[in-house]
Amino acid sequence: MREFDVNSPLIYVVAAVIVVFVFSQSVFFLIKAWKQAQNMGMEKSMLRRIATSSAVFTIAPAIAILLGVLTLSNALGLPTPWMRLNTLGSVTYELPAAEMAATATGNSLSERITDARVYTTILWVMTLGIIPSLFLAPFLMRKIHSGVVSVGAKDKKWGEIFMTALFLGMISAFLGMIFSRIGEGLTGWIPVFVMLCSAIIMTALGILYKKGKIAWLENYALPLSMISAMALSIPITRAIG
Repeated sequence: MREFDVNSPLIYVVAAVIVVFVFSQSVFFLIKAWKQAQNMGMEKSMLRRIATSSAVFTIAPAIAILLGVLTLSNALGLPTPWMRLNTLGSVTYELPAAEMAATATGNSLSERITDARVYTTILWVMTLGIIPSLFLAPFLMRKIHSGVVSVGAKDKKWGEIFMTALFLGMISAFLGMIFSRIGEGLTGWIPVFVMLCSAIIMTALGILYKKGKIAWLENYALPLSMISAMALSIPITRAIG
């Protein structure tokens, strides 16, 4: 049986069609918005400044997305992560979903997937997991948002506690994955050490932002901490492994 190729030309073609379609939508609505702004009397110079500033502020999240593509490409090839993270997916969802699916099939994202069944399983888990948000958001988000606003309006302190609790609950879900392998010995602590490095770097950047008043760090602290932690994961793994 021929080995399955995650970088197959066919997968590249399918991914390219989807990416081009989504990109075309973005261009279409950009042109429509530009024309509508002109009809409302906005000057072209102002529109150019808005477009330029918006483009600059998309660089920071784009770096995080690129890191996600590179991370997933090791196991799933380049076209699949490129398609997923350029259209619907997010780094905070795609990576954990792919890792959990790979682990359930007895594989790891640290190795290239060569079994078509494992590849499709991972893709199905990633796809089915993200679909409910598309259908639930239009029906539930307004009600959820109204409830959150209502809580904050009645008691501002309790509203802040409530939002903090929601955030910590989300973070706890990711922490479960990081600490899930500590029973395997010192090598199981590698994700924890990498997380601590990222946290220390993020804290240092936060201090620089506040004390040094370096405004641009506000948008680039996250990708910088991610890149630095990923770079440090190499010597950490070599030292422990």
